[in-house]
Amino acid sequence: MPSRLPPATLGRMTATPDRSPPDRPSPDRHFRAVAVQPQWSAADFTSAAAFRAWMRAQLELARPLLAPDRPNLVVLTELNGLPLVLRGAPLAARAGTFERAALLLFLHHLPRVLPVLLRERVSPVRALQLALSAGNTRLYLETCRDLAREYGVYLCCGSAPMPRYRLEGRRLLREPGILHNEAVILGPGGELIGVADKVHLTPDEEGEGVDLTPGPLDELRVFPTPVGDLGVAISLDAFRADVTSRLEEQGCTVLLQPDANGAPWTAPEGLPPDPGNVRDQPLAWLESSWQATTTGRSIRYAVNPMVVGNLLDLTFDGQSAITGRAEDAPEPRSYVLTGPRPGFLALLPWVEEGEPGHLREVGRHLAARSGHPRENRYRTGVLHADLSLPPSRVPVPPRTRHEEALAALLGGRATLPAPPPLWPLLGLPAALAAFRLWGRRGR
Repeated sequence: MPSRLPPATLGRMTATPDRSPPDRPSPDRHFRAVAVQPQWSAADFTSAAAFRAWMRAQLELARPLLAPDRPNLVVLTELNGLPLVLRGAPLAARAGTFERAALLLFLHHLPRVLPVLLRERVSPVRALQLALSAGNTRLYLETCRDLAREYGVYLCCGSAPMPRYRLEGRRLLREPGILHNEAVILGPGGELIGVADKVHLTPDEEGEGVDLTPGPLDELRVFPTPVGDLGVAISLDAFRADVTSRLEEQGCTVLLQPDANGAPWTAPEGLPPDPGNVRDQPLAWLESSWQATTTGRSIRYAVNPMVVGNLLDLTFDGQSAITGRAEDAPEPRSYVLTGPRPGFLALLPWVEEGEPGHLREVGRHLAARSGHPRENRYRTGVLHADLSLPPSRVPVPPRTRHEEALAALLGGRATLPAPPPLWPLLGLPAALAAFRLWGRRGR
C-alpha cells in the first residue's frame, strides 16, 4: 500500500438498526456502504502494475471496515481511469503540466493517434484517448473485476473515459468518436451489474479540456441489488435536478456520486449552468448528495467519495461523505465553511478546522505549484455506514448493447481487438499537420 495513505479516518453511524428477532430473518436489506478517499499522482498511472497497486491500495484501506455478516458496497472516485493515458510514457508523467503532458503523449503516440484523428474527425486529445482505449479499457475493467472478486464486494469502480462498444461474434467493436465519462458497477463475483454515463460535463471535460462526450439522460437507469437500488450521478450530475429526478422516478434508493473536484476545496467557484452563482465549494456541495437525501423522495442514502492530490498542475480536493435523511443522522455536522446540520451519516474531516480566512489560505498552500511546504499534503481515508432498506420493488433494467459487450469482456467470452499495426512514421509533414490540428483545439 503506498506510504502516502495514512491510517484510515473513520466516520460511522448506523442509519436504521436491525431490531428483528434473531430467530426470524428480516426481509429488509442490511448492508454496509464504504467510501474511499485516495490520493493520486501521475506515477500511479505510468504502468499497469502501478495502476493495479494504486487501486488495490484503496481496497486494502477499506478491508478493515468490510462487514463479515452483510453485503458490502465500496464506491471509488471519478475519472480514476483517465490518467491511464500516461501509461508507458514516464516522460509525460514528469512534464509538470497537463498541456505539456498531452502534447508529449500526442507526439509519442502519433503513428497510432493520427489515423483516429483523420478518420473520426475528433480533437487531438480525444483521438489520443480513443487510440489508446483498447488497452486502457481492458486494464481498467479487468483490474476492477479482479478486485471485486477478491474482496467479495459490490464495487462502483469510480469512472473512466470509456468508448461505446458493441459485440460482434467474440470481439468488441468501438463506435467511432464516442468517449463517455462512465461509471461501472460490478457484483462480488466480478459480474457486470450496469454502467452509467455522465450527462452534465464540466468545462474541463468538454472540448476545452479532455473532450468527453455527454451521456444521454434517457439512458440513466436504476439497478436493484442487495446493497440498494443503485443510481449513479457522477459529480456534477448529482447537482442537477433532471438527473436526480429521473433516478427517483425509477425508484433509486442509494445514490452513488463518484467525484474528482478539480479545485482547492476552500476556493470559491461558480458551477455550470450558472457560473455567476459564485460561492464556497463546500456550500455548493450541499446542493448534491446531501440535498438529494434530505429532501428527496425515494433516495434514502448517498455515497460521495472524492479523490485528492495534485496531478501534474491540476488540484483535486474535497471531503468524502455518506448522507441520509435527517432522522437517520441527527448529529449536526457539515463540510468546512458551512454550518452544522443533520444528514451526514459519515464525513471525512478536511485537513484543518478554523476561521474561513485561514482555511482558504490552507487550500491555496495545498494546491498544485503553490511552492508551500504543505503543497500536496491532503487527507486521505475511508468512511462507512451500516444502512437498511426494505425489499426492492425496482425491476432489473434490460442491458444495453454496450453493457452486453462489457459483460462478455468481463466474463471472458469476448476480447478487445489489438490496435492496428502502427503506421510507418510519416516524418516531418505528418508532424506539422498534427501540430496544426493541435493548435485548433481552442485552448
